Amino acid sequence: MGKKDAGSIVKDLDHVISKANSYQASGSMILNTGTQPQEYQVEVAFSPEHFYRISLTNASKDVTQIVLRNEEGVFVLTPHLKKSFRFQSDWPENQGQVYLFQSLAKSIIADKDRQFTTDNDTYVFDVAANYQNEQLSRQKIWLNKKTLAPKQVQVSDANQNVMVQVNFTNFQFDAKFDKDYFQMERNMTSWNMQTMPTMANAADATHPATGDKSVTDKNLSATGGQSDQATGQVQDGQKAVAGKGTDTTKSNAAASKPQSIGIIEPSYLPKDVVKQDITDMKLGEDAAVLLRYKGKYSFSIVEVRPQAKSVSLQPGDIVDLGFTIGVITGDAKKTLTWTNDGVEFRLSTGDLPTNEMIKVAMATEGQSGK
Repeated sequence: MGKKDAGSIVKDLDHVISKANSYQASGSMILNTGTQPQEYQVEVAFSPEHFYRISLTNASKDVTQIVLRNEEGVFVLTPHLKKSFRFQSDWPENQGQVYLFQSLAKSIIADKDRQFTTDNDTYVFDVAANYQNEQLSRQKIWLNKKTLAPKQVQVSDANQNVMVQVNFTNFQFDAKFDKDYFQMERNMTSWNMQTMPTMANAADATHPATGDKSVTDKNLSATGGQSDQATGQVQDGQKAVAGKGTDTTKSNAAASKPQSIGIIEPSYLPKDVVKQDITDMKLGEDAAVLLRYKGKYSFSIVEVRPQAKSVSLQPGDIVDLGFTIGVITGDAKKTLTWTNDGVEFRLSTGDLPTNEMIKVAMATEGQSGK
């Protein structure tokens, strides 16, 4: 096979993504967008039906989030809180993700001013980045010459500082998956008892914990979102035996005390916006705090340590906050919901632009509760 130029490689990439072959990948992602670098273990699965399953595990916090897309919609799962958010979305067709092969291939195809070099057994492309975070302007993508599988990605800001780096340790085209691999039911059946010892339910009887960290994100139990219909989540430090009728009222009440939440204020506010007030409130049976801001834009942030809840299907989109995955819903009035360190945040506004909502949300990371 003779030496290929950028144009012929782009045609090959276009052919690969048009075939919609399945693939499975794993690796690590390092984020330099906050005050301290954060490392995540990443697992990605894609099927020809355009189903996705993405697992992001924070290496230091041992907390996993799952993004799942199937014929029922898109789900964002937070397994350690036994919560899920289900919504209607074109994700990820309507936005790129640095760990998705389609996003990387499309960015190479779309950039007519792409820069191209070779490095031993690797093609290297330098192209424009197209992500929600406006800080990210360029990306360098390393592809395997033989298979065109991604090996590494570096996304930089305007000053050429590497803000995101993904290293793929494994990438397999034509991967095979169990029939129910992308189904919500499978992802709700069991829990890894070694990594999450305080969570127990009936599903563990049929899917016992293996102690193998590699299956942590495959043994999930998740329900819930934004409504006020509690399903009786067992709080941290408590264990329930399935079928025993354990009363969790006291533990839930203790966990919902305001002092267990703390008040987390974002370190960034848009220009000409100031804090108006902070108010204690209730969300169903959960204690919460409401932070209100006014000025050029008006918005509020609700913070709560929620019990497990159910939520109805609604239009929405995934928002990549770097340290966690959020969901944005609404049209005239938008709400951005995300979870961090056991606290659920809901930023609601009628006029704050989406990019500013993301900045405020990202500015809650690393802030200690007051």
